[in-house]
Amino acid sequence: MEPYLGNPTCTIAVLESHHISARKRFGQNFLIDKGVLEDTVRAAGIGPDDFVLEIGPGIGTLTQYLAQAAGHVCSVELDRSLEPVLADTLSGWKNVEILWGDILKTDIRKLAEEKNGGRPLKVAANLPYYITTPIIMKLLEGEVPVSGITVMVQKEVADRMMAVPGTKDYGALSLAVQYYSKPERVRIVHPSSFIPQPGVDSAVMHLACYEEPPVTCRDKDLLFRVIRASFGQRRKKLVNGVSSGAGLDYTKEEVAEALTAAGLSPDVRGEALRLAEFAALTDALSCK
Repeated sequence: MEPYLGNPTCTIAVLESHHISARKRFGQNFLIDKGVLEDTVRAAGIGPDDFVLEIGPGIGTLTQYLAQAAGHVCSVELDRSLEPVLADTLSGWKNVEILWGDILKTDIRKLAEEKNGGRPLKVAANLPYYITTPIIMKLLEGEVPVSGITVMVQKEVADRMMAVPGTKDYGALSLAVQYYSKPERVRIVHPSSFIPQPGVDSAVMHLACYEEPPVTCRDKDLLFRVIRASFGQRRKKLVNGVSSGAGLDYTKEEVAEALTAAGLSPDVRGEALRLAEFAALTDALSCK
């Protein structure tokens, strides 16, 4: 069976037949662009041997395209009122399973063990914009078997994921994403690709997850505490931000000494440091 929900006429017909309107509290906008859907599946590299975890299937638009390409699709959906429409739109695909619940409360490692023999999952999603970052960080930080994450996010978030030192978008999210994965922007998605149209541009992102991080650091938890403190007040010098950061217990003198030991200026700001330099600073601090 061919996917049909990339067609605006078909999508509108499904919404009308099930008396569905977008619910703002779930961040719902319905995708009606076949090209975006095909590009998402292509970027995810999904094939017939793959197990795909989808987050937030909505009415099943992306799900149809994933199911056509993958061996098995497991979709986690919070909004139980969508049960009748998903039963309708996914009736032609027998390789789709719906799990009802909150992805932030879902044990993804257990799911991978039970459904995929512990092998790495591929994740695909059109993420609700209000909860994008917590979901991304759960997937990256949760030590779950995920080989790649292909998601649609607000363009502003995509810019932050891709940002480099010295730019306005560079921050803690940039460093976290780039520690765990290699981010690639697949394409920009304009508001006209949705009904109703959102007020912002979106972007499809592919995060190729690393088996090993690109930098080594003695204490990963300390690394990210240092990073968060460094961007807590962007205009502060790093020595001030880290010495006053939550969960850290260093004097300004100790931070300055660690910066010098890492080959960095005591006057540097966090927005100027590369990931490797944060790792070097953290290793110097861990000796204090």
